[in-house]
Amino acid sequence: MSRYDRLAYTSSVRRVQEQMGSATATDRRLREPAEEAEPLTGAAADFISGLDGFLFASVGETGWPYIQFRGGPPGFVHVLDEHTLGYLDVRGNRQYITTGNVRGNDRVALFFIDHARQTRLKLFGHATAVPVGEAPELVERLDSPRTDGTVEQLVTIRVEAFAWNCPNHITPRFSQSEVSEALAPVRDRIAQLEQENAALRAELADRPAR
Repeated sequence: MSRYDRLAYTSSVRRVQEQMGSATATDRRLREPAEEAEPLTGAAADFISGLDGFLFASVGETGWPYIQFRGGPPGFVHVLDEHTLGYLDVRGNRQYITTGNVRGNDRVALFFIDHARQTRLKLFGHATAVPVGEAPELVERLDSPRTDGTVEQLVTIRVEAFAWNCPNHITPRFSQSEVSEALAPVRDRIAQLEQENAALRAELADRPAR
């Protein structure tokens, strides 16, 4: 049984599972204890490193959750080790809701999704957000790749648990670079045909009129 399930299956969740008839299936997953923080697998690390964005959920002092999107070039979220993620946070709308939330309660949830491959990963962790001057060596490590913009702080997430989410109902979507890569052979073929067409037109133009 995964550490993620241990954290997610609260008493209220278990009651709902019993009401909905899934308690027996989840019971089988609860037999093995998983009390220690769960290290990232190679597959999970590669998946995170290959994405250009994720959803970041935190909880404020009012008890209300807050979700923020964070994006950048693929790899801007760095897997520092099997227990730690990090990235450089750039200036946005300057509300700092997520930053304030994690300073009051460091428990967060991250949601990574690859629409093109219909795959998603959910993660529990403990987040920190500190000024860049407090850890210059780590800032240098996180600098490439990173999100464009003025860097204000560095964010680290100590991974507590993760789980691959059900792929059902993920609508396939493709980024501009993915579409461009897929269409590259088509563009090459069109360019080749245009060249052949131009050569044939030139050949016909050189033939004497009858």
